[in-house]
Amino acid sequence: MGDKTPFRAGFTLSKRRTLTLPGRLLHLSANQADMDKITGITSVLQERRVFPPPKEFSRQAHIKSLAEYRKLYTDSIRSPERFWARQAKEELVWFKPWTKVLQWKVPFAKWFIGGKLNLSHNCLDKHLGTPTANKAALLWEGEPAADGKPGEERILTYRQLHREVCRFANVLKRNGLAKGDRAIIYLPMVPEAAIAMLACARIGAVHSVVFGGFSAQSVADRIFDSQAKMVITADGGFRRGPQWSAESVAGAGDSESVPAVHDAALQPRPAKPGDPRDLRRHGT
Repeated sequence: MGDKTPFRAGFTLSKRRTLTLPGRLLHLSANQADMDKITGITSVLQERRVFPPPKEFSRQAHIKSLAEYRKLYTDSIRSPERFWARQAKEELVWFKPWTKVLQWKVPFAKWFIGGKLNLSHNCLDKHLGTPTANKAALLWEGEPAADGKPGEERILTYRQLHREVCRFANVLKRNGLAKGDRAIIYLPMVPEAAIAMLACARIGAVHSVVFGGFSAQSVADRIFDSQAKMVITADGGFRRGPQWSAESVAGAGDSESVPAVHDAALQPRPAKPGDPRDLRRHGT
């Protein structure tokens, strides 16, 4: 077999799409089951198993059957603009309707030209006048308090989450964050992280979520790259038992011109004296 190029150690792949192993020849188009028998290796790269859900679950589901899903998928492939226009109209709340579904000038694509909506409004406000308002929107469980002892638990309904997001959005606006500004969110895995994201989206601020395990230099890089106007952080948190200080990392990483809003639900202590950048949610 000529025209062969290397294909990992011990394998070669020809231009005729055949796979050569020592002593045997395999066609790549072979059935996966046959491949498993020949190689002795079970592969799930092509998953064909089907796991039907309970009938009661299907009756309450948004898409009630595999046939219904396949029809939706087919519609999305055959007429994507009409399909997504219908989904956008039925599933989202628009402040201003779009004038054109898709504008595609390779390699750039723009969807729903001229339309205006708000992510936070669609996540929260649209549910307030419905029974969903009193259902759980966010379920959180903190790290175990001790071996065999569960950690703190918090459940926020859509109505409660809406209230917290609106409160924090007002905190951000009162401290100078406006539409188009950038904010760094450097928080532990707590409900306040989701609240901060939704609050930024609500006022039109661009947020960048920085993983809580990143170093001060990594935080600083993201502050300067995005020209962030504010860092939303906490005194610290827990990760797999030990405490870690988000405040010290953010403080070492931010610039002198970037204020840091500390979430009062995480650290009710007063701000350290002498640093005018530190703002506490309790005091805002």
